[in-house]
Amino acid sequence: MVASDNRLSLALDAALAAAAPDLPGIVAAVSIGDDIVYQNAVGVRRLGEAQAMTVDTVLAIFSMTKAVTGAAAMQLVETGKIDLDAPAGTYLDDLLAPQVLDGFGRDGSPQLRPARAAVTLRNLLTHSSGFVYDIWDAKMTRYVAQTQTPSLFTLRKEALRVPLAFDPGTRWEYGVGIDWTGLMVEAVSGQTLGDYCQENLFGPLAMTSTSFAPTPSMATRMASLHARLADGLAPLDLPPPENPEFEMGGGGLFATVGDYLRFTRMILNGGVLDGQRVLAEATVAEMGRNNMGDLVVEPMMSSNPMFSCDAEFFPGLRSTWGLSFLINESVTAQGRPAGSLAWAGLANSFYWIDRVNRVCGVWGTQVLPFFDPAALAGFRAFETALYRNL
Repeated sequence: MVASDNRLSLALDAALAAAAPDLPGIVAAVSIGDDIVYQNAVGVRRLGEAQAMTVDTVLAIFSMTKAVTGAAAMQLVETGKIDLDAPAGTYLDDLLAPQVLDGFGRDGSPQLRPARAAVTLRNLLTHSSGFVYDIWDAKMTRYVAQTQTPSLFTLRKEALRVPLAFDPGTRWEYGVGIDWTGLMVEAVSGQTLGDYCQENLFGPLAMTSTSFAPTPSMATRMASLHARLADGLAPLDLPPPENPEFEMGGGGLFATVGDYLRFTRMILNGGVLDGQRVLAEATVAEMGRNNMGDLVVEPMMSSNPMFSCDAEFFPGLRSTWGLSFLINESVTAQGRPAGSLAWAGLANSFYWIDRVNRVCGVWGTQVLPFFDPAALAGFRAFETALYRNL
């Protein structure tokens, strides 16, 4: 229980104020039980301009998209249209015969071999498929450069057609598996990922400012991305992709913090929010348990400092992965209980779902690289302030 709503709000306001000088703008929201107990924003949407960050500001939430795509896929598992443990090639021809990058020859050419197991949806959702991001995998960085594979941000399907870095089910490494999951949702449903999510998640959950393609109303409330450079922060304008071929299920959504809080509250409530059920309670329970056996989440070592610093969420603690969620297996330094669900977005947005205290928190800014020290410190101070005042 909250000792004092005013005391909690003051503590969280202080945490945001302390982080504000090192970031362009921050939006944060917290729910406890059925109540939204905190929403606030500080700073500006774009450095050098006067427009204030507000609680209805739209952010690029990047990999916070993954849990949404995971939920969409699990709806199709519920109805029997997808089998979690069937070969993914059952649904996507591109995954019929996965290849593993086994190294490079003397001439530098990539050496590939057939994977020793099929990729499954469970693998894709737990990052144990072998699909990785070149941002955190030096071997894949080399492969992408040598083969001139386009960047994922081009939204060309060719960007996803890369080999596995290891055999499915043999280790954890963060990657593009949930982008493949989004394509699976499209193949099975016959809809674009965005249309499927609008009909089956965003509409029922009243997530009115969440989309892969921002509406005109959303566009007027967008915050800019910023890059942390040697001499400070600078706005970053990334051109939209030309002729996109897919909607990025692993990182393509734009949303408000308030909308995303609604999604997390649905998960906390076992698949239902405000009387609208979008997932069965048993499905949500399955999503929230370790689904990769004895494998553990490993540190994400950056091979592209422009996009990410080295990242480890809970140093010294064992973490596992559910069906699209990070799970801390011990209480964290900030006070988050064991068994909580969480993840983040590339521009330093973070969320967590605490099933012990029935707390959901969402904290967002728009800064690269990921795990920016100032952004991470601000988020951790915010979470610590919350738990000290429960």
